[in-house]
Amino acid sequence: MSRAELLKRTARGDVTVVDVRPREEFAAGHLPGALNLPLAELEARPRKLRRGREIVAYCRGPYCVLAFEAVARLRARGHVARRLEGGFPEWKSAGLPVETGVAAGG
Repeated sequence: MSRAELLKRTARGDVTVVDVRPREEFAAGHLPGALNLPLAELEARPRKLRRGREIVAYCRGPYCVLAFEAVARLRARGHVARRLEGGFPEWKSAGLPVETGVAAGG
């Protein structure tokens, strides 16, 4: 999914954005409203993800395997999931909004 499409879809509230990077990286900066579900915790915390709602996963960049693996695992569990083109560094470099800190329940 492109950054432009993700911006539109999050504004409408029809996707769940999942950051699969480690907690320390998430706390340093992440996409607004993203849930932090590191890959190792993805299957242990399935209630965080609503069925029937598309999930967009991202990590460290276009070659980071964490997002690819997350999408594969989510799809295997019956979720509709896609990967964000690029990752957090590209999002930030494009001057798009960024949040810091750990969200409640994140």
